[in-house]
Amino acid sequence: MTRQSAQSPRGFWYRVLEGVLRPILMATTKRDWRGGEHLQEHGGIVVAMNHLSYFDPLVAAHFCNDNGRPPRFLAKAELFKVPVLGQILKGAGQIPVRRGSADAASSLKAATEAVKRGECIVVYPEGTLTRNPDFWPMAGKTGVARIALATGCPVIPAAQWGPQEVIDPRKKSVRLLPRKTMHVWAGPAVDLDDLRGEPLTATVLREATERIMKAITDLLIEQRGEQPGNIQGDA
Repeated sequence: MTRQSAQSPRGFWYRVLEGVLRPILMATTKRDWRGGEHLQEHGGIVVAMNHLSYFDPLVAAHFCNDNGRPPRFLAKAELFKVPVLGQILKGAGQIPVRRGSADAASSLKAATEAVKRGECIVVYPEGTLTRNPDFWPMAGKTGVARIALATGCPVIPAAQWGPQEVIDPRKKSVRLLPRKTMHVWAGPAVDLDDLRGEPLTATVLREATERIMKAITDLLIEQRGEQPGNIQGDA
């Protein structure tokens, strides 16, 4: 049974989204959830996940909700300007990200404050949809490491496979039927203990980020039952 102490608060708009989207997801997808017990850490956590498709946030939210941790996401700031949608996202506690601007740091600060309040934050360390031709993760950016090392919170790695079969970002196609299985496997918290308390130098942040990405990739290798080719991408 899910421990109440592990839950993040649900606001009105979050409950509206959950009430609308959950029945749709239950009807249109199958689920292979594993490792949900790792989300039952007390207090704030970061769930770090590979990024395959525009369908990813719905799958991640479904997985986290089913394991008692309503998630907060870092979402593109442009979405908050869309009428109605912007109000819903803001009301649901999602965090706007202004990429490529000085305000990007404020997004990390907001995520850090949410973690300190005991929230569950879902972050895609790659920062964008993977450009790997076989959907393997690219190199990660250092945002997750910054949040984890600044707060001391656990980073729970999670690998997903299946959302790209619903929305393929390369073909720009949507296929809800026949029902696809959404595989989400979480692992134990990434060991960052030796890096906590160290100055947040580029070397420390890169080491933490590489450990996080390795944990995600290792889960995905087990999930897919195959080894990746060359994994490339900007850091």
